[in-house]
Amino acid sequence: MKDNVDFNFIIRLDSELNQIHDLDLLLERILFEARRVVQADAGSIYVTVPDEEGKKGDEKLSFKYSQNDTLQVFVPLGQKLIYSVFSLPINEKSISGYCAMNRVLINIPDMYNIPQSAPYSFNASFDRLTGYKSVSSMAIPLISTDKRLMGVIQVLNAKDRRGNIIPFSKDDEVLLTHFANNASIVLQRANMTRTMILRMIKMSELRDPKETGTHVNRVAGYAVDIYDCWAAHHNISEDEKTKFRDMLRVSSMLHDVGKVAISDTILKKPARFTQEEYKIMQTHTVYGAALFTSTNSQMDDLAMEIALTHHENWDGTGYPGWIDPLSGEIIKTDGEGNPLGKKGEEIPLGGRIVAIADVYDALCSKRVYKEPWGEDDVLKEMRKLSGTKFDPELIEIFFEILPNIKQTQNHFPDAPEA
Repeated sequence: MKDNVDFNFIIRLDSELNQIHDLDLLLERILFEARRVVQADAGSIYVTVPDEEGKKGDEKLSFKYSQNDTLQVFVPLGQKLIYSVFSLPINEKSISGYCAMNRVLINIPDMYNIPQSAPYSFNASFDRLTGYKSVSSMAIPLISTDKRLMGVIQVLNAKDRRGNIIPFSKDDEVLLTHFANNASIVLQRANMTRTMILRMIKMSELRDPKETGTHVNRVAGYAVDIYDCWAAHHNISEDEKTKFRDMLRVSSMLHDVGKVAISDTILKKPARFTQEEYKIMQTHTVYGAALFTSTNSQMDDLAMEIALTHHENWDGTGYPGWIDPLSGEIIKTDGEGNPLGKKGEEIPLGGRIVAIADVYDALCSKRVYKEPWGEDDVLKEMRKLSGTKFDPELIEIFFEILPNIKQTQNHFPDAPEA
């Protein structure tokens, strides 16, 4: 028999989930807590997205995150499981598809003994690939307050207190249903937050074609990947890590929002800048930071730091240097009266992390003045800039978690060119 999980725990959990602002981090946390509620060894979470290949209004399930306690022990500290990014049609052929299509909970005691009368089947390819055996399974839809399908949670392999795999019980069905109902409400709020942020990015995109939703999502994803590993190496507490990574992901998406203040003739120039144009372009850091100086929230403080410092260099040669973003006054000057660049740990951690994430994505991406670099050339350049442009410790972490970086990259591909 499994240990009991009471509803007071779920009520406390609802409050904790409400503290998470970022959609992707919330999805990860929802999956983790759903597994904890019913003591499941593994699980996956899907979100509903438009089906570009289908008719207007059609949707599909996009696989977002997977967790597996048994396999996680083989992954280095601070890293995550690597898994494929794919999508599923919402139909009766797969377990998650059936769950989504019919909006019902599905409880399967043994995945390898699904009744032949069931319309869905189990794809055992993952088990064959990893050596992991999926036995018990439970899938539940995530439904918004206005009855829209938001996604599906699927948990695997319920365990008793001795670690034996057992079927999910009727009590588990009640607990997961209650949790999914409340998680859907929180997820709906996070979706609204993400939509508002992407609308701000869309405003920038109208001015600067490089500033796309996929670019900022990748940069934010890389930033959290790097921070998670850094936090593990520095023994950061779970509470502090959870809070900072949430703020970091949202703030990282807004790192270049100050570009809305830069002239179109510069932003949309299909060539490299002149020296004078480059100086004007550098002011986007100060303009961006100024947008977040009017409140005293920690989120705004971090967004201001990242907007201001993500172009500073470890050796002090970056920009804008020691400038007050509110007044525009120079705080520290060099011998010629120019702003003195921040260097080393004078640059806040968030700025040092986003500097790496932003440059990596820029090198990998097509621009009006360049084609994307090859992967080998990108990695050589990133390594070359260690200790001059980038924090050497963070660059080592970047290479340590490169498989996770590539996975995040695959999650947010650029739209195909028309």
